[in-house]
Parts: sequence; structure tokens; C-alpha cells
Amino acid sequence: LGLKYRCSFLHKFILFKDFVESEFLLVDGDSLFITCAFNVNFKKGQTLHFFYIVERFLHDLIQKEAKFVIVFFKDAENMYFNYPVLLALRTTLIQHLEYNTDVTVHTEFSNCLSPEWELFLKECYPYFLIVSEEGITPHQTDFLNIFIIHALQKKINIVQSLGIESDVLRTYGHCTLSSYSHKQFFEMNFKNFLLQVHQTLSLLQNLWPEGADIRSVVCSISCSVTLKLYKKMLQDNPPTLNEAADLCRMYCLSVIFLQYLPLFQRAKSRIITYIWDRTLPPFLRMLNRCQVFILKQLKAKNNWNVNFTGLPDLTDNSLWKNIAYYYEIEYSRGLNLGLGDTLMQEYQKLWNTVLTLSEDSDLGGPMPMRTTSRLFLSQTKTSPREIHKLGLIPLKAEIIDDYAGDILSEVPFLSSDDPAVTSLCKKKEFDELIHWHSHRPLSDDFERTRCNSVKSKDAKRRRDIQKLHHYYHVFGKSLIGSNRSVRIIRGRALPPPENSSENQKRQLAKLEKREVERWNNLSLHIEKEIKENPNSGIKRLEDFLQTCSVKSVKFTAEMVGLDACFKFWMEYCLKAEAESRDISIIINLMKRIHVIYEKYSELLQNTHRQKLAKYLKYIGFDNLAQSLSPQESGIKKDISKYSVHMGAARFQLTYMGPYLFREERSDPDPRVHRFIPDTWQRELLDVVDNNESAVIVAPTSSGKTYASYYCMEKILRESDEGVVVYVSPTKALVNQVVGTVCSLFTKALPKGLVVCGVFTRDYRHDTLNCQILVTVPQCLEILLLSPHHQQWVKRIRYVIFDEVHCLGGEIGAEVWEHLLVMIRCPFLALSATISNPEHLTEWLVLIKRYWQHAESTMENSGPQPDLNDYFNPIFTVWYKERYNDLEKYVCSLKDNDFFIEHYHPCAALTIVKNFVLLYDAMVHIWPEWTRMQELEPEEFRCFKNKIVIMRADAKQYEEELKKEMIRWIQLDPSKVVNQLLKYLKPQTFDSAESEKRRMFPCFVEKLKEMDKLPAIFFFFFNSDSGARIQRIILLAAEIKEIRKNLKKYYAVSPDCTYTDRTVVDNQTLTKILRRLRGTRQNYKLHCLLRRGIGYHHGSMEYKQRQVVEMLFRLKHIKVVTATSSLALGINMPCKSVVFTEDSVFLDALNFRQMSGRAGRRGEDLIGNVFFYGIPLPKVERLLKSDVPKLKGQFPLSISLVLRLMLLVAKADDKKDAKAKALSVLQHSLMSFKKPNIECMLKFYFIYSLQFLVTEGYLNQECIPIGYSGLVSHLHYHEPANFVLVSFLEKCLFHKLCIPVNIDGQKRFSSDVMETLVVVLANLFGRLYLPPCEKKLKKRFPHSVVILDELPKEFADVVKEHNNRIEKNFGSFLLTISKLADMRKEYQLPLSEIDFSGKEYEESELVSHLMPGTESRTAVSPFACLSNITDQDLFDIDVAMFQTIDVNDKNIPILCLEKRDKKGRKCPLNGYVLNFYKTGSLSALTLDNWLNMGDAFNLIRSFALAIQSIRISLSELCDDEDDNVVLAFKQLSDEFKEKLGEKID
Repeated sequence: LGLKYRCSFLHKFILFKDFVESEFLLVDGDSLFITCAFNVNFKKGQTLHFFYIVERFLHDLIQKEAKFVIVFFKDAENMYFNYPVLLALRTTLIQHLEYNTDVTVHTEFSNCLSPEWELFLKECYPYFLIVSEEGITPHQTDFLNIFIIHALQKKINIVQSLGIESDVLRTYGHCTLSSYSHKQFFEMNFKNFLLQVHQTLSLLQNLWPEGADIRSVVCSISCSVTLKLYKKMLQDNPPTLNEAADLCRMYCLSVIFLQYLPLFQRAKSRIITYIWDRTLPPFLRMLNRCQVFILKQLKAKNNWNVNFTGLPDLTDNSLWKNIAYYYEIEYSRGLNLGLGDTLMQEYQKLWNTVLTLSEDSDLGGPMPMRTTSRLFLSQTKTSPREIHKLGLIPLKAEIIDDYAGDILSEVPFLSSDDPAVTSLCKKKEFDELIHWHSHRPLSDDFERTRCNSVKSKDAKRRRDIQKLHHYYHVFGKSLIGSNRSVRIIRGRALPPPENSSENQKRQLAKLEKREVERWNNLSLHIEKEIKENPNSGIKRLEDFLQTCSVKSVKFTAEMVGLDACFKFWMEYCLKAEAESRDISIIINLMKRIHVIYEKYSELLQNTHRQKLAKYLKYIGFDNLAQSLSPQESGIKKDISKYSVHMGAARFQLTYMGPYLFREERSDPDPRVHRFIPDTWQRELLDVVDNNESAVIVAPTSSGKTYASYYCMEKILRESDEGVVVYVSPTKALVNQVVGTVCSLFTKALPKGLVVCGVFTRDYRHDTLNCQILVTVPQCLEILLLSPHHQQWVKRIRYVIFDEVHCLGGEIGAEVWEHLLVMIRCPFLALSATISNPEHLTEWLVLIKRYWQHAESTMENSGPQPDLNDYFNPIFTVWYKERYNDLEKYVCSLKDNDFFIEHYHPCAALTIVKNFVLLYDAMVHIWPEWTRMQELEPEEFRCFKNKIVIMRADAKQYEEELKKEMIRWIQLDPSKVVNQLLKYLKPQTFDSAESEKRRMFPCFVEKLKEMDKLPAIFFFFFNSDSGARIQRIILLAAEIKEIRKNLKKYYAVSPDCTYTDRTVVDNQTLTKILRRLRGTRQNYKLHCLLRRGIGYHHGSMEYKQRQVVEMLFRLKHIKVVTATSSLALGINMPCKSVVFTEDSVFLDALNFRQMSGRAGRRGEDLIGNVFFYGIPLPKVERLLKSDVPKLKGQFPLSISLVLRLMLLVAKADDKKDAKAKALSVLQHSLMSFKKPNIECMLKFYFIYSLQFLVTEGYLNQECIPIGYSGLVSHLHYHEPANFVLVSFLEKCLFHKLCIPVNIDGQKRFSSDVMETLVVVLANLFGRLYLPPCEKKLKKRFPHSVVILDELPKEFADVVKEHNNRIEKNFGSFLLTISKLADMRKEYQLPLSEIDFSGKEYEESELVSHLMPGTESRTAVSPFACLSNITDQDLFDIDVAMFQTIDVNDKNIPILCLEKRDKKGRKCPLNGYVLNFYKTGSLSALTLDNWLNMGDAFNLIRSFALAIQSIRISLSELCDDEDDNVVLAFKQLSDEFKEKLGEKID
């Protein structure tokens, strides 16, 4: 049943991204229960530890700001019929969550097929469901499979609960998106138990009317009822009734211990290696089943005071067995220990209650504890090991004292004559064995990057580079226009505005005369065109107004346009068919009145005012006419036929929202010539002029990037030496910025210097000899950490960080952090999606102060730039208003037609007409509303009798409506507001997914009819499917033409296109399309582009993406389907954005970025966002979500520490290098204002150095030696880089790579190469599959689905490496345990129930059972209850203290066998080996469940790693004929060939 959908549990993705408000999820309670109850570290019976695991799991979700509810189905309870221990624990869990936490728990649903559940799903529509794919029994597995299948049919994404992992910021899990058939199950009945429990509970309530602790209640009733029923059903099988009573006595004593002993004392319990005898489980199951019904009955009793805080600590099986062991073995041997008076009294009271309830005095009194001699326990074997604190090797380096000197006294150091120290210099070098030079310096990553230089000796490459530079200019023109090039002259300031003079006055007079003549020639034609075709005529008038620079002429033109519009309206209204009014005529008329009245008020004469008043009166705005010209009120004839029958204020709000004037400045800024900047933009320019830094948060298309290019121009004008570095998150954005810079700036520079250079992982050109470097974060980090490029770094005058919110991203976030802490110059940090810029700014200010101090104490070594001005305060520029408003529509299918409903966002009133819609809805819902008249648009204080309503006036109206809504919520938080929301909710219709796909081309046509093109259609499935969608769109249009004329089917009709052939001439189009030559499948894209259709996704070649982007900007393409590749900053503004399907990838971050494409500034006053087939609850959450807060990642790794040591030791400028290294170490965002984390990072640094020294990468002076260069080159792949060196040192590759001689050349057989690929894929191609995928290996015998395990000799080396890591970092974990907040460590993470207390010292037995002899220095006290000790620390998620921010991903262990929370092995995806054997990326999409884009990027990344290893080995080895060097060369060449030489 589960095989097919399990095939989809392959893609591990981030469950909670930055915009978590948009992500509502369901947690299946039983799956949560299974995941935690079968955790490999949990010991059965230790309920408190169990609840700790549960709460830590849920607390982690809440820490990630996830919104979730938990559901326990009634039917699922029956699956535990044969597992009463689990059933009792499950019931306890439900009630604990209900009584002791704020988590929402649903227990009212019978099963997933019930109507109530269907309604619940429809109303809430969860983002995904966390569920286990395996149950305790086959029956439960089927139940869960049906649940999964049902959820998938409801388009709810599924995440495996057993495969969930977390780090500091994110949670990851395996997801499936498939769907299948379902079954139904039935309830079972337990009447006998229910009856007994009910009667006994009533009796206990009479005995303890004042109430009791839940543990005493459950213990007394469960023991009495179980003994009573056990007596009736007792047969010859053990245990006997008296033996059962002995068990219950010891159980009662354990419950008393739970109530009186604090957690820290119980955490010291001794570990006994005994289990219950195999004859006891039947009785124990009865006891647990009884507990279930007790808890259920208690839930229904509201008139009894029961303290439920003890629910998580209902039982302690280890404690129970410990007590049994004492009385069974030790007591019988003569060890007689006192229980203590208090414990004895409470125990006697509890046991006497059991006797009373059971109505059987033959069971015996409280003492003796054992009345029988039968053994209840049997022994098991264990092999414990311990982790001890290591003595550290003494190190001598200034940077250690400067950074971590304050903690050195807290770690133990070895003496200089210790064998561990003296053996360091006696290790046999690997070089001596095979004549390699491990100490030889390697070329750095910068030198290894392919260089595109016009000085290349290869003529073809020179031509290609020249073509590339030419294309950059063409590409840039499509970004900025053709008339914006700036020629820079060194030393000349920005050109000031021209001063007025007599000559200028004469020029203005000539200009005015020329414009008057031009208008006289056009006016009659424009009037006539407005009369015949209003839209075309108005557009022609607008075009004239945009090009006219004389105010008086523009006023005349506006008046003519006004007259023409009014005349056309009058003629239109006199037509008989004019029942449904074309309101666009009045909109244009009111636009003219707004412009004339607001912008040309000084030119208005009385006759003009009378005319305006007349027109206003005719269209029904009497109040405005009266205020404008009172004498115009004497019109006697009937003019009602011309009225719009709507108040003036309501009309302006409803129809003229996009045209309302903003509060804009009218004074020009001499630094800006093309537009008048807003105040916040001027502040940015001031920041640049003053050499200051700023964090800039502003919406997409608001104009924040203008400051970047102003900064570049400033530096270019200052000198020929200064450098601006522009950091983009992706290579696509790099190409875009390079195109813009090449088109925008030209400058005559000395020979050898250029304006713009590039450095990416793929190629570089003019990197060190340019003034504007455009790069990606990883490459700038290479330059900043390079020991020999410091002089170039000192030339940097400004760094511009685009999309700086990537600082909080999933991959590479720590690199952004490193850049921000290492640069000393001013910077601009740009983003549209940060909610806490003040926190970021505060952190950056701390860094700048550090650099100010470092600079003042650093001795100048040679000429230095004047940096005194670089340390001014960092400004935060936060602008929240988007220039183009976004209107949202929800689209659904009904009867083969499209139902497109406007979506009212209620609180997020970005569209002005929504204000009126909200007001009308409020009046409709509450007719007696007291402020109805006050907030009526015609009566509102800011609108009343106002001819021109400003946007600021509308914002005040919005604020008043929001305040009123808040008041409604306070008055009646449920009824009225819920009615209002329901009234505003758009109507949608469900339709089959196949129908949505079938009708999609028609939807594109619909948008064309609505004039909503150009549009970007966002898809989230396989990129190949995206290309098919374009062909579907095209075919839908072609079929119509083919049916018309079958004889000419091969000729494409001119109508069969979305392009406007007048926009781009054929010669330009051919030149642009020529760039597609040589790209993959270019013929498909070429054909589509000719028809105005394109696609854009991550696995396309960058040339193809550039062509699509350029033609879209040139308006040749009107339809583009895209993935998230267009989400991040690509300049492709459009009129509409369409979300075509729901997906796990459609989160609020992607929604914000993608919807930001809609609305072209200067062309569209409103952008349109369409949700095509997206469920309404998902739409609501996307719109309500907030922007993310930036949080720091774990900043250090062993490889980074090694790279910092390389920089400090090898740098040309040692002081500068040390200052950079200290800045990286001291200023992590994660530790900002968190001293404990800062201290923990210092210990991590010390133990990382210890590892590097003991492994031979550093000497005792922290100077890099050995294979440090090779390891640092592969820092992306830690810990695989260290394991690779271990393989080299053990000569494993030399033993493997045995060549054969073919035609006099060494070649390696396919078996050798495949084994080499397996080894390397286990290191550098690690992509885990869920455990269930192991079954698929037999189903795909000809494909490599699961990667083979490492050969034994390689696996042994990995184990040795892991042992050394555990030894070193185990000591680290023990050391940092003192940083834990022990107050919180004794609290459950979510409910915060406290289990601390005063140690109980009155009992000899307690002291004996809990001696604290085991090593539990750094283990959570909750985990100690399951006998977890320090040896288990490397399962950090369960064992480590929760208040120490260390994740297992921070410990560089290479797991040979990764297991999920149930202990099942997770296999590695064999995609690398599959590609090597087949050479097909398509095979990876079919066999390895990777989409094409991911497959290409993964294989390419692996190939780059192999190439880096090959280069390093060839540089280390003098022998060109070395077998290992040749094997890696052959492998690198083969991957290069299979990928089509795309890794140069």
C-alpha cells in the first residue's frame, strides 16, 4: 500500500521558512507519540523523559514560530488494544497537552474519513501534515497510510515525523506530494473496564473529596481495579494474585517517590541491567489499559479538584524496577535500608486506599513489600563506555590569547613532556611514503577560477569574450534604456544643475514657441481621436504631456482633453443603449480635473473654474461644483442623465485610487536629473556623500538600488584606484548588474584598468584591475581571506550587499555574516524583506566600533587610505510604502468558465477601493453601527467637499476603519467580526486538477482579453514540465488556426502569437536570439520566443535566461512561466503575476518576492496578482504573513578556523589579518547580546584548534602544515574534506587506483572508476533518502537508487576519524555543559512544569537507589531517567542540555549509518553513481526523484569538487604519472564530458 507514495518521501526541504505565519500545519498526535515513544534514546517506562522528548519536539516547532494544532483520532486509540502500556502513555499525553500547555489539541474527530474532519480540513487547509508512515502494528500502519492517502487527496503535503531534523534556525523533513485510495476502520469496545473504573472513581472521590495528585489517583484506581479484575480472570499462569499485589505495592512506592523526590535527585538513579520477566506483561498490560480508562473518566469529571501537573510524570519504569531489584535481590541478602517517615506514611496511605477500593483485605498490608519469593526481573548485558575530559596540547598564538584568553584557565592543558605532546613532532610524514609535498603551497580558489581575459592566447576565446562584453552592453540597455550612459571624468564632481541666465530665458522662450506649435498641430487630431476612440486618444494625449516640458502648454492640453472627455460623455449618455455606463470616460475626466486643479492652480482663471464646476455638476458632484464656483449652481435643465449617481468621495475612492496624488516633493535634487527623489532617497544619497553606511529596507520597485549606482558613480569620479564591490546572492543577478554597469558608465582609465569586473565560482574577468567588482558572497570571502590579496582589499571604498536578508537564509548565510564582519569600509545593505533592521544595525554598529578601535591601534605599514570618516553611525532607512499597489484575485473554474473574484484583504488595505468595500461591508453587517454616518465617505472629515482627495487622506480613512475594526473585536471578538470576514471572503469553486491543467491555456487567453499581459506564471514543479506548459499554451492558439485552414497548417498565422511585432524589429530580435546558439534544446526556446512566450528556471543555461529576461523587458514576450529563479531580485517587471498551483515551495517569502514583480513603475499604476486554483485558506495566510526576522547561524566550523589560521600565518600584512580573524570570531550574529553563546563559541574554537593540531594540520604555534591547503580548498564539504585526507594518508587511493595499459597510456577500468565514484559520492554527494526507500533497490535493478556503502577499508578509516572527533568534541561538550541554564533544564520546555526541588535526605533507601555514580555531566536530567549518560552525548537532540545552542551538525562526524528517531537506517541517494553510469540527467529525475534543476546543480557541484581535488593533487605531486593523480584526472574529464563541458 505504501510503496508508491513512499517513493515521494525523498525530497528533504525546510519545513518552516522565514515567513512562518503563512505555514499552518497539522501534527498527527499518534505519529508524535510513536516518534517520541520509540526514540532510540528513550527507555520504556520513563514517562517523564518521554514527556521531555515530546515537549522538546513541540517547543522546537514553536521556537521556529510554527503555527500548528495536534489531532488525536478516536479510532486510533483502538490500535493500542494489545499495548496497554502505550495506550496509557498516549492518554496521559493527550491530557497533559490539554491541561498543562497552550497547544491546541483536537480529539473530537473519529477518523480521517468523518464528515467533521472533512469540514475541518476545508476550513483550515493546513500547509502540511506531520505523520509517521509506520505504526506499531500492521493495523496501525494501514490506518496511518489511509490517513496519509486521504490527506494527499486533499492536497495536503506530508512530512515524515521520524525523519525530521533541526538546527538552530530551521527544521527539515522528507516530503511527499502523491495520493492514493483509502480504507476505513471500526471501533472496539471495553465495557467491562469502563464500568469498573467508573465505579471505583466515584468511590475514590468520596474517600478524597478535597482532591488529589493525578499520580495518586491513577495509581490507586489502576491497582485496585486491575487486582479486582485479575482475581476474576486468574488462571494457572503466573503471576499469582499475591505476586501481582507485590508488584502493585512496589508501583505505589515508586509513585510516592515521584511526588516527593526532585528531578535532579532522580537523575542520579543507578543503572541496573534488568528487565521485567517475560511472564509479567499480561498483568502490566491490564494495569496500563486501566490507566487509559481512568484518564478518560477523569476528563469528564469537572467537580473534583485533581492536580494534573503530574501527568507527564505518571510513571517511572526504571525507578519501579530499581525498587523491585532492591527488594528482590539486595533486601533478600540482608540489606535493610530505612524508607523514611514521610515516604512511609504516604506510601501506607496510598496502599490502604488501594485495599479499600479493591474490597479485598487478603491482598496484605503495606509491609512487608514482598510477600512472595518469585523473581520479577531478568538480567541483560550492556557494554558501557565513557567520555572523559581530555588534557589539551599547549598552543602558542597571539590570536588565542586575544580571543579566548579569558577561558583558557577553565580547560586542562598537558605538560610539555607529555607523550601526546612529544609525539606530535615524531609522526611519520605521508610525503616520505609516496614522495608528495604536503607542505607545498597550493594555488588559491581565486587563481583556480577560469579567467575570461581579452588577453587570452586562444583567438576563439578572445572573440567569445569580446562578444560577451558587447552583449553586456546590449543586455544593459534593456535594463536602463538607451539614453542613460554616463561618461565619468576623474576628479570632476557630479554636474550641478544649470543656473538661470538671459540665454536660458531665450532658450525657454524658443522651447515654449516650439511646443505651442507642436500642440496646435496635434490638438485637433487628439480631440477627434478621443471622440472616436477614447482610450487611444487619451493615450496619445498622455504621450504628448510626458514629452512636453512647458507648463502653460501642458495646461492648455489638459483643458482640451477635459473638454473632449466631457463632450464624449454627454454624447455617450444620450445614446439609447447607454444603460450600463462606461465609467472609464468619467475616470479620465476626473483625472484631468485633478491634474488641472492640483498642478496648474496658478494658471486657473475664473472662466476655467466655472467650466470645471459645470462639468462636476453635470456628472452629479454638486457639492464639489458649489465649493469650486458657487455661481455655477443655477443650471435649470434636467441633467440627471449625465450623473454617475454616486458621491464624489465614493467615486474617487472606488475608481480613482491608483491616480490619487501622493505627497511628493517638488524641489529637484541636483544629484538626480531624471526624477525628483523622495525624502528617504535623498537620505540615502546623503549617506553615500558622507562615506557612511546604511541598512536599507524598502519594497520591490521602490527605487532603493538607485543609491547603489550613485555610489558607484561617486567612487569612479573620485579616483582611478578606489573599488566598489557589489555583492549579489546569485550569478543571474551578477549578470544583471554587470549589464547595467557596462551600459551606465564609461571612463577613460590608465592602461590595464577597466570599469567593471566579475568574479563568480564559474569564471572571472578583470577582478583585481576593475573599479566596480560584481561578485557573489563566497567569492568575495575568498578574496577577503586570501593572505596575498590584502593590498587589493585595502582599495575597497564601498561594499553594496544586495538582498542582504540572505543573511538569514538556508545555505551560505554564514558567508554573508563573515563579509559584514570583515569589511572595514562603508557599505549599503539592501533588502525588501527584513522585519528587524534595527537589530541588524545595532549588531553592525558594534562591528564598526571594533574596526575603529582596531584601526586606531594598528601601526600603518605604508600608505593607507584615510579611514577616519568610515566610522560614522550606521543609518537605518526603512520605507514601507510600495509605489505600485497590488490587487489580488482568486480564480476558480465553474462550468468551463473562469470565476475571477477580487480578494479583499480586510486589514491589509493596500488598494484604495478596498476602503469603501470594507465600509459597505461593516454597514451591512451592523446596521446600527454608531459611527456609520461619521465614516460615510461623503461625510468623512478628510473627504468632505474635497475636489482632489490625496492618497494621504485615503490613508487616514484606512486608519480610522482599522481602529473601528479593533474596537469591534474588543466589543465582540467572535460574532460580528467573523460575520464581517465571512461576508468579505470571495466565492470559490472546487474543480479537478486535470480540469485546471486542461483550461490553463484558456486562462492565459482570458488574461489577454482583460489586458492583464505581460504576465509571469509561477510554477513549482519540474522544469521540464514548465517547458511543456508553454507548448500547451502555444498549441491551444495554433489549433484554432489549423482548423480554419488545414491546407496551410504549416504556416503560422500572425494572430497566433502573444508578441507585439512593432516593439522589437526583426534585425534586433535576430541578434538577440543568436545568443541561444550552442545552448541545450535551444530550438524549443527559440520557437516559443518567436511567439511571445518564454520560460525561466534554474537549470537553464544563463545565456537562455538572459535572452528571456531581455525580450521580456523589451515587451516582445508577454507570457513567461517561471520557477523561484525569478523571485530574487531579477529585473523583470510585469503587469500581472499568476500563481498557478499550490506547493510546499509557495511560502510567504517566495510569495513576497514573486508578487513584487507585478506592477511596472512608470507603466502600471496597479499590479495584479492572480491565484489560480490556490485554496483560499492558503491565500489568506500568504497575505497575512509578516516579513522575517534575521537570526544568526552557527558561525564556526573547523575548516573556517583553519582558513583563519592560514590567513593569520601567511598574510602579507599580519596585523590586518589578525584583526579580520578576530572580527570573524568575536562578532557572530548568533552570539550578539548572548554571553553564554559567545563563551561556548570560544570553547568550540579552542577544541577545533586541538583537533587541527592532533591531526597534523597545525603545529603548536598554530601555523598551518601538512594538507591544510587541500582541506581548506574543500571547506564547503566538511567533514568530508578531513576524511579525504585520511584516505590519502592511509594510501587507500593508491591501493584502489591500479591502472591498465591501453595503447601505451595508463587507463583505469570501469570497476576501479565506479568504486572511486562510490567512495567520493559517500563523501561529497551525500543526499539521504527515508528508510522506507531501501525497499526500492529491488524494484529498480538497472538503476542506482541507493548508493553502495563504502568499501570496508575506507569505512574503517571513517570510523577512526569519527572516534577521534568524538574523543575531542566529547570533551568539548562536557566542558560547555557548565553554560547551561539549570533552572530551565529542570523544566519541561513547552509547559514549563518545574521538577526541581529540595533534595530528600531522610531516606536511606533513596540514597542507595540514587547514588549518582554514573557520568552525567552534560546530559539533560530528563534524559538521565532513561539511563542516558555522557557516552550518549553525540545524540545531541535528545541527550544534551536544551539551553546550550549546539546541534549535532556542528560536530564534524561523517555518519556511516544515519538513523531516524526510530533507529531505522537512512540510505544515501545513489544519484552520483547513477549519473556516472548512464550520463543522463533525465535518469536522475526518473530513478532518483530529483527534479532536473536540482539534478544538474548537484552533479555540477560534485564535479567541481572532483576538479578541485584533481588540481590540488597535481600541484602536490611532482610525478605526473602518479596513479591517483591520473585517476582523478580521468574521473574529472569524464564528468566534464558527460555534463557537456559546463564546469569550466
